[in-house]
Amino acid sequence: MSKINIAIAGVGNCASALLQGVEMYKASPENHIGLINYNLGGYTPGDVNIVAAFDVDRRKVGKPLKEAVLAKPNCTFLFYDKLPDYPVKVHMGPVMDGVSEHMADYDRDKSFVVADQPPCDVVKVLKESRAEILINYLPVGSENAAKFYAEACLEANVGFINAMPVFIASDEAWARKFREKNVPLIGDDVKSQVGATIVHRTLTKLFENRGVILDRTYQLNFGGNTDFLNMLNRSRLKSKKKSKTQAVQSELKTALEDNNIHIGPSDYIPWLNDNKICFIRMEGRGFGNVPLTLDIKLSVEDAPNSGGVMIDAIRCMKLALDRGIGGVLNSISAFTMKSPPVQYTDTEAKKMVEEFIDGRRER
Repeated sequence: MSKINIAIAGVGNCASALLQGVEMYKASPENHIGLINYNLGGYTPGDVNIVAAFDVDRRKVGKPLKEAVLAKPNCTFLFYDKLPDYPVKVHMGPVMDGVSEHMADYDRDKSFVVADQPPCDVVKVLKESRAEILINYLPVGSENAAKFYAEACLEANVGFINAMPVFIASDEAWARKFREKNVPLIGDDVKSQVGATIVHRTLTKLFENRGVILDRTYQLNFGGNTDFLNMLNRSRLKSKKKSKTQAVQSELKTALEDNNIHIGPSDYIPWLNDNKICFIRMEGRGFGNVPLTLDIKLSVEDAPNSGGVMIDAIRCMKLALDRGIGGVLNSISAFTMKSPPVQYTDTEAKKMVEEFIDGRRER
């Protein structure tokens, strides 16, 4: 099989974890721990080949990719320290709304330090690098910048995986653009392998299936990476809260009223670094209208937790490219994203992905 040429917008913790995983599984093909699929349609994790990268931080722009993925403010767990010397240097991307103004008030080791350089011609870089897929790992709230990269992918005929909560795949106008250009699209807002959203969805479906009425619930998340620091600016959280909330609400036959569901980041604790802590509380009523309460705590390394599904999203998009399929890829979007165009249960979505891989489902 051919290599899968990818570009990355946002060389942060998620990019670091993804590349570490690609190289680790490439070096140890017998190690399948943490993978949903080792071989997906003939492609293995080692077939992922990064050919271009974009960022705006001066500690990363112009630097070799190997150096950039380990540069501050990245703080994810280093589980594989034998990254190769990639023949890729990080290009300066457009800043636009990619950096919140409040970041300047914090320790530079944790916040962005914007490079004093003009942005590159993103379309030109994508074409010259022969990228097939671009992954959007920009910070929450970067709505204009995310749309810029989506447009660049349309112009360069490059598949777009939207890992952040800006509504591209789930917006019909954008979906139509990708469909008309026959460019594949996956989104929106990556759903971690075993993260707060997937756990909350599973428990919500459990209540529903077992006849328990869910009256109210909350999900509070906090951590110490740049993502949580960025989200201290509450004005950037609208799409994130909507994405996470609708992912849980979709498991209920009757949605909860707004006052009875609260899901979203709550605070930033620097010393946690990339460790994400989640508290979920669910209050309901079971047989005899008797109250039932469930409390759960989840602790994960945030960036590696998204790598396990992203590696499948990449390979499913490559299958679409091989088959000449454009537009939104509904099955893998439903399985790997919090806000796909159509919400399915996670069990249904997994089956749909298996059918897509086998060629029994077009998208």
